[in-house]
Amino acid sequence: MLEFLKNEISLWEYLKSASRPIVIYGTGNGADAIISRLEQDGVNAADFFASDGFVRGQSFHGKTVKRLSDIEAEYGDFIILVAFGSQRSEVIEAIRSVAQRHEVLAPTVPVFGGNIFDGEFIEKNEQNILSALELFNEEKSRSIYKDIIKFQYSGKLEYLFGCESDKSEAYNNILKLSDNESYLDLGAYRGDTIDEFISFTKDYRQITALEPDPKTYKKLCEHCAGMNNCRTINAAVWSDDRDITLEKNGGRASCVSDKGVRISAVRVDSIGEGYNFSYIKADVEGCEQQAIDGAINTLRSQKPKLNIALYHRGEDIFSIPLKIKSIQPEYKFFIRHHPAVPAWDTNLYCI
Repeated sequence: MLEFLKNEISLWEYLKSASRPIVIYGTGNGADAIISRLEQDGVNAADFFASDGFVRGQSFHGKTVKRLSDIEAEYGDFIILVAFGSQRSEVIEAIRSVAQRHEVLAPTVPVFGGNIFDGEFIEKNEQNILSALELFNEEKSRSIYKDIIKFQYSGKLEYLFGCESDKSEAYNNILKLSDNESYLDLGAYRGDTIDEFISFTKDYRQITALEPDPKTYKKLCEHCAGMNNCRTINAAVWSDDRDITLEKNGGRASCVSDKGVRISAVRVDSIGEGYNFSYIKADVEGCEQQAIDGAINTLRSQKPKLNIALYHRGEDIFSIPLKIKSIQPEYKFFIRHHPAVPAWDTNLYCI
């Protein structure tokens, strides 16, 4: 077992031995995934609740969805599992408030793939986890890396809340963007991360923005209309140039699947010819590794600054840094977690 986990117990082992009722906060796909894992371990969820404004007498997995006050009146003492994700400050504050009165744990069930940070997964990947840790020379990054893994393993919110920082800290202290950046935004959505980029630069040389979902891409084009030196591309990013199948789930949640609509996918190396990207952001719904595979020449020849999401797949937190290191060994590696529950918005920064 990893030395920094020696005082922790896996969330799933803890729940198997729990004597108190387990109630689930939320009723979406995250709750489905948690229930599936609990059932594998022979554990049942006693009940479900949602925020008061979302309770309308609906049922979920055969039970009526309740308010927290109903749960408190019925059970008294219980364990809460947060079954949704959010970056909204008011939602995070609501979770903090509930955690002051009850034991609240946040299971990490990956957005894509089936790898969960349980004891078996840790044992299988111990050397990869340690090898990735060694890439971070900055003490703050090493501490954050350990805290994120502690959180994913134990579900304890104290580790997550204790290592968060505002995005401005990463921009000001790590990326330090100049006024001559050529920015590639992979997963540009409706332009929110373009606005974020511009807010930390007085000027820029060029912007290229990719968004695969056709309806969202239309919104992106409207948002970017009138911007100087900004090109938009309606495509996904991949390890090679091809057509792939996109399952449309409302823009930000759209992902590569075996069902959906056929769309174009392109390599960073293809779209970067003549552009000399100096800064690349990739938040591409579990396809980050394919995006990196398609950017090998760019990373080796141009060494752009990188901002890569590390939270879509269970293995991302170690496999993505190790992959980038194997391609461009001159990078310096940093990690930051920005406010979100669970460990969404955990990003790798390379300079």
